[in-house]
Amino acid sequence: MLGLVENHSLHHSMPRTAAFFDLDKTVIAKSSTLTFSKSFYRGGLINRRAALRTAYAQFVFLAGGADHDQMERMRQYLSAMCRGWNVRQVREIVAETLHDLIDPIIYDEAASLIEEHHTAGRDVVIVSTSGAEVVEPIGELLGADRVVATRMVVGDDGCFTGEVEYYAYGPTKAEAVKELAASEGYDLARCYAYSDSATDLPMLSSVGHPYAVNPDRALRREALAREWPILDFHKPVRLKKRLPHLSAPSRPALVAAAALGAAAATAGLVWYASRRRALPST
Repeated sequence: MLGLVENHSLHHSMPRTAAFFDLDKTVIAKSSTLTFSKSFYRGGLINRRAALRTAYAQFVFLAGGADHDQMERMRQYLSAMCRGWNVRQVREIVAETLHDLIDPIIYDEAASLIEEHHTAGRDVVIVSTSGAEVVEPIGELLGADRVVATRMVVGDDGCFTGEVEYYAYGPTKAEAVKELAASEGYDLARCYAYSDSATDLPMLSSVGHPYAVNPDRALRREALAREWPILDFHKPVRLKKRLPHLSAPSRPALVAAAALGAAAATAGLVWYASRRRALPST
């Protein structure tokens, strides 16, 4: 491991610290939201053609071959697709399938790192472009202290409008990290951050201990040039196997957790925000 444990008796007077984790391909092996496409198909939210298209999007995502233009086209398609979805139905689908879909794809190495940071007295914060209805239950599953995620607008009819209220992407992630540092008293020079994507360079650059995890080509180049550590996570494992005493939350508990964000779970596939228009080049 990385030797992250500190002596609390020596550091009790020092500022608080945190470890900030991107989610997709950093903590889990796939895209958290694209992973739910089959469940949405079975629930009647998307048709077979849309399910196949999201499966292709997952392939592109995993292959690391999606450039900015491809991601923007994907964002536009998925925004249009989720418009009109009933939020209550989305929450129920996420709650029913969360453990079956997400638990098996959590990286063992990431789960161990999260445990190490907690042992060292650091808060663990998940910072993800995916939607809040997906990210918040996953954060709870992992024992994260806080979650920053994309939130979508819900209309008076209880359905997604296709618009984005808050978009956690690129520079916006770095802004969220700095805002949390100000409100929680984190010393960013002593904080850690982990990501697989060059789009998270602003977040990685905002802390004193950045790590590239399974990096894409652009991030690998930057990490090598800046002499940042590069980590290889490749062992997905069920948390129940790592922690046999861990019991899965009941379905009502999962529904309650999924309801916290209420806007972006399924369409956390959305990669753009009306509020944050500027995107970094990759």
